[in-house]
Amino acid sequence: MEPRISFITLGVSDLKRATAFYADVLHLPVKQELADVVFFEMGKTWLALYPRELLAADAGVPSAGSGFPGFALAHNVSTEQGVDELLHEVEAGGGRIVKPAKKADWGGRSGYFADPDGFLWEVAWNPNFPHA
Repeated sequence: MEPRISFITLGVSDLKRATAFYADVLHLPVKQELADVVFFEMGKTWLALYPRELLAADAGVPSAGSGFPGFALAHNVSTEQGVDELLHEVEAGGGRIVKPAKKADWGGRSGYFADPDGFLWEVAWNPNFPHA
């Protein structure tokens, strides 16, 4: 098996709202928009937004449930101040700041936000890790 992730699919409660957040606030380029799914190309990995109930049905699991999902997505920025700038844009665009940006013990700067469906994203600047 080739080591890679092809898609990350988020089960969202409101496809129109989620699409607007990812396209207008995070500025992800929409690659394809269908009736029940929207794809954003992110290099070799694509992000897909799909109605939560349909994603759960596809996997054969119940759609009910909340709390910490056990994972967080991450986005590295190219500058230290870029962390604060992106978190500010996210908050102004409907995201919720979970952990404000601060100096990290590993030498960079990071903070966390939740998208409108509660999915956690870390925004980080790491001087020792390449970014896209």
